[in-house]
Amino acid sequence: MADENKGAERVTFSRGYDVCIMGIDGTWRRDCQLNAISDNDAILTVEGSIQGLNLKEFFLLLSSTGLAYRRCELVRVNGSEMDIQFIKGKNKKKRSSSSNQEATTV
Repeated sequence: MADENKGAERVTFSRGYDVCIMGIDGTWRRDCQLNAISDNDAILTVEGSIQGLNLKEFFLLLSSTGLAYRRCELVRVNGSEMDIQFIKGKNKKKRSSSSNQEATTV
């Protein structure tokens, strides 16, 4: 697991970046400040209470229209600060025809 985070540089924002978190089912939403982000995780400051929210899996909305988002899960809470990690999608199998084609052309 240590190799997974290797090389993931974190970008820190001096004033924060306005974002939102939203439940997978869309029933709740909270405004946040994005303090730092990398390929694998992020640090947020949440406005308002997160008590009672299902933070097992949720969306980090990076744009006001919701067109840029990441699927996340909670790692740690410290007061109003949250550490989250991004959930990676399932790896899709490569098409066998393209790998066979490469083998025959060599």
